[in-house]
Amino acid sequence: MIDVRRGADRYEGGEPAAGITTRHAFSFGSHYDPDNLRFGPVLACNEETLAAGAGFDEHPHSHTEIVTWVVEGELTHRDDTGEEGVVRPGDVQRLSAGSGARHVERNDGAGRLRFVQTWLAPLTPGGEPSYEVVRGIAEGTPYPVPAAGAVLHVRRPGAGERIPVPEAERVYLHVVHGDLRLDGEELGPGDAVRITGEKDLEITAGSPGELLIWELPEQTDRPG
Repeated sequence: MIDVRRGADRYEGGEPAAGITTRHAFSFGSHYDPDNLRFGPVLACNEETLAAGAGFDEHPHSHTEIVTWVVEGELTHRDDTGEEGVVRPGDVQRLSAGSGARHVERNDGAGRLRFVQTWLAPLTPGGEPSYEVVRGIAEGTPYPVPAAGAVLHVRRPGAGERIPVPEAERVYLHVVHGDLRLDGEELGPGDAVRITGEKDLEITAGSPGELLIWELPEQTDRPG
């Protein structure tokens, strides 16, 4: 099954008056859609844009793996584990909330900040919080999130390049930028594809692009 979800159909959230705009791919916060709660372990895939000086004040998370990919600008992160730093384009940031963690996310730069943040349910809830940043992840290098049984593949195809889709039971694909084609469907920035039980799929790039491909475990549809 190949389920294409268009970026234009994402739920718009955030707090525009405070310089925060968010586009949600799943039921989130005040927007409740019982038919769109998750895809396997993926609970959220949010496109966030923060104006200069804007951000999310300290807030809690628990039982969630939070993976952030910065598209433009710089993200300042602080959390109650004592971690603090700046995440830039090409870096992958992961916060494992465990049984409970609090953090701050801000745009302390002069320009706008854009990032894609994916939330995943862990295979086993609880545990100690942890945090890491991988700097400048290379094209095609897999980034495993063992707590969720998932693997992130960051791909940056050139025009005309073909990229095989991982042959996992479930795959979640998010287009950051570029014009792509999958199984006859044209995909653009913000579009996402939920793939279940497919094999021998390829993505063709019509222009240079960037996409996030999540390889997901089979049995993860547990109550949220």
